[in-house]
Amino acid sequence: MSSLKNFFLFCSGADLSILAQVPSDENKYLGIGATIFFTGVLAFVSAGYALYTIFDSVALSLLFGVGWGAMIFNLDRYIVSSMKSRGGFFGKFMVALPRLAMAVLLALVISKPLELKIFEKEINAELIVMEQETFKTQEDRLSARFTGRLAETESAISGLQAEIDAKTKARDAAAAAALAEADGSGGSGVRNMGPIYRAKMAAAEQAQNELDATLAALQPQIDAQRAQANTLRSEMAEEASGLERGAYGGIAARIDALDRLGQESEAILWASLFVTLLFVAIETAPIFTKLISPASPYDHLLHEHEHVYEMATKESVNTRANDVKNRLRIHAEVGVHQTTADIAAKKAEINAELEQRKKELRPFGWSG
Repeated sequence: MSSLKNFFLFCSGADLSILAQVPSDENKYLGIGATIFFTGVLAFVSAGYALYTIFDSVALSLLFGVGWGAMIFNLDRYIVSSMKSRGGFFGKFMVALPRLAMAVLLALVISKPLELKIFEKEINAELIVMEQETFKTQEDRLSARFTGRLAETESAISGLQAEIDAKTKARDAAAAAALAEADGSGGSGVRNMGPIYRAKMAAAEQAQNELDATLAALQPQIDAQRAQANTLRSEMAEEASGLERGAYGGIAARIDALDRLGQESEAILWASLFVTLLFVAIETAPIFTKLISPASPYDHLLHEHEHVYEMATKESVNTRANDVKNRLRIHAEVGVHQTTADIAAKKAEINAELEQRKKELRPFGWSG
């Protein structure tokens, strides 16, 4: 139990040597440390699941999950331990604001993969619908590439067939007229095979000849157009069978599916929002605990401990700065004195030399 307590106190980022002097604050930092630890655990689960969704590798997802969880744990521990309970609430809030923003960002990153896991069954059902929509879109695009050419071919076949049908209809009408004239059911109404019948029969034979000529001219074109249409259909079927039918369910598709579910169902939308808010609350709980808690004995001891080092550093820096200033002043004043003395000595030397020259020039009658 003592080892577990020490571990959670370590997780809180508290100075154990200072905390040992104020046992009354242990429970506070035990709670903070446990929250930070379990946030790291949730980050491990979140990252592991996200990577497993991408790569389907247990070993890789565990390795990455441990690394990500350790990083989040270290960041949370640093964020909480770097906060100091000094000054008023608004002053502490402004100091804590960047840390809160970082905590919220981490919570959003951690919560999303876990949301996907929580709503996994609903997402899997939606993924089936999305998969069918995707395949349908692919098939529609493929069909659109061939539809125009197939329509042109079918239109050409219909035009040629209509011409043949017209000739066939004319032949049938002429033959029926000749037959009606022969049996007396039409035409002149007299049953015989006289000149009128022969004229109508000649017209029927002429219509048959025209039909035969039309068939001879157009049927090869119809057969060629039908062969082209069959070729296009075969190509379309071959490309349709080669469409991508791989697994559909990557992390981006799952996020999209969850978003669609939220748009279709308010219950899922609110549930997803509350899951996110829950992780935001967990991630920011240690920071708010430090923010709203009044300064405790631990905080006063920590401030005193840091203040000693701060003052010692300032004293050392000021002492060194003063020593440097004094040495610079000594060097400056000595330099000025030395220069003044050198100038005076040089002047005396020059004056002595001038006096000597005057003395040397007086015997020659020169006087200065």
